[in-house]
Amino acid sequence: MKILLYFEGEKILAKSGIGRALDHQKRALSEVGIEYTLDPNCTDYDILHINTYGIHSHGMISKARKLGKKVIYHAHSTEEDFRNSFVGSNTISPLVKKYLVSLYKKADYIITPTQYSKELLQGYGITVPISAISNGIDLERFKHSEQKEEAFRAHFNIKENEKVIICVGLYFERKGIIDFVEIAKRLPEYRFIWFGYTPMYSIPKNVRDIVKGEHPENVEFPGYIKGDIIEGAYSAADLFFFPSHEETEGIVILEALASKQQILVRDIPVYAGWLKKNINCYMGKTQDEFTLLIQQIINHELPSTEEAGYATAKEKSIEEIGQELKEIYRKVADVNNKSESVVHQGNSY
Repeated sequence: MKILLYFEGEKILAKSGIGRALDHQKRALSEVGIEYTLDPNCTDYDILHINTYGIHSHGMISKARKLGKKVIYHAHSTEEDFRNSFVGSNTISPLVKKYLVSLYKKADYIITPTQYSKELLQGYGITVPISAISNGIDLERFKHSEQKEEAFRAHFNIKENEKVIICVGLYFERKGIIDFVEIAKRLPEYRFIWFGYTPMYSIPKNVRDIVKGEHPENVEFPGYIKGDIIEGAYSAADLFFFPSHEETEGIVILEALASKQQILVRDIPVYAGWLKKNINCYMGKTQDEFTLLIQQIINHELPSTEEAGYATAKEKSIEEIGQELKEIYRKVADVNNKSESVVHQGNSY
């Protein structure tokens, strides 16, 4: 079996969660011995596994159909997580929804990261079979490393006993960036670092102004940083605070869990079934709740959730995801084989 992993705009999306999802897919398929190609001109594949929804996506599906190939669409995006992101996103989100539905309905099978996003897609009226499979996490990459932690501390000149709270995400209101800054104002004794980057021209003015300077001195926006520094930050920080309002999963949460970090998230439906409040994470809803929980976590007034969080990450390891993808591929390929068998039998009479 050979899979064509199609990812339009790979360079543009490399810094996003979707970009990391492709890396995880490649690793996962290699782990379970499934051959794959990234070459969109390839024709000797069995299944097109398409990850993006750019202008060339329709054409890729049409080409696959002409070749008699099966199509799996990886639904990383929904209308809900498009809203409150780019300039004008709320205005055009209904059109984005129609466009996504038009693409997703062309597939033989849909994969989406969580049960929550699966239910959203079904609510759109999509009747294509859907399975919820996590984007997965590379446990080895986020394994504790003194060298990486020191790289993080040195880069940001973190002093002994200084308390640091981090978040990783695009500069979107949806990601909770406004709450992140407002809560930092309440807690000037802590350092708040938001990793990630989005071009300034693409985000609304209120968010742009926050990033460019309308934030307290204890908040930093160092931009997109990869490698030892960010990986060290995940484990060396005192808390991973992710106040996002909407996600289809949240790969950065898996990265924090794999780093055995304490995490605090907003209590939203996407986490149902895999994040458990007060067990493998802490959850809040309001700025008052977040402020109190941050203080309690930093001061060790609440039990640690690190080990339970790591156990959750292990369940979503690259190896586990590879096995789940393999089963889906087999299921889709088996349908194809059965259809061919029926045609063959019909022609024999």
